[in-house]
Amino acid sequence: MAKNILHILGHPVQNSLCKALLDAYQTGAKNSDANCKTIIISELNFNPNLSTGYKNREAVLLEDDVLQSQKLIQWADHIVMAYPTWWGSMPALTKGFIDRVFLPGFAFKHHKGKNFPEKLLKGKSIRLLVTMDAPKWWFYLVYRAAQYRMLRDLIFGYVGFDPVRFSTFGAVRTSTEKQRMKWISKTEQLGKQLK
Repeated sequence: MAKNILHILGHPVQNSLCKALLDAYQTGAKNSDANCKTIIISELNFNPNLSTGYKNREAVLLEDDVLQSQKLIQWADHIVMAYPTWWGSMPALTKGFIDRVFLPGFAFKHHKGKNFPEKLLKGKSIRLLVTMDAPKWWFYLVYRAAQYRMLRDLIFGYVGFDPVRFSTFGAVRTSTEKQRMKWISKTEQLGKQLK
């Protein structure tokens, strides 16, 4: 049976390395007969600010694009998200997308007397394609990949994604065209493997 793959572009600029990487993954996935759909966060119409937190969610309007994004996430077996690292994390719009879409009742559910939530997105996997200007070795050795631990343990693992995989591309600022083409080719191969 063909896998359903959802591609999410978290870079506000479409003419970016993140978009090229996401397109390469999609090319590989389509060559493996996957069903592919795409969300481009910068094209969505939604307020990225979870203005009332989780306490008064009923007062927060769920825009059509938020509801459609939730439907696409439910449809997907595997998600691939590409975004740049800005100030040690993802762009604010991408984080706002997570805040607004991965809501209680959709992504997780708390039960009285239990310390940990029910993970409502079990059975799905995710790969994050992350670009950065820092060299990869610096990101892992000095920063200890703190961003990845947060995403794996406190966001995507928290709601049930397993496995949560990362592909790191850096340092972009000093990379050559040859290096970027190598990254794109490697990402297409990941798409062919559907992981």
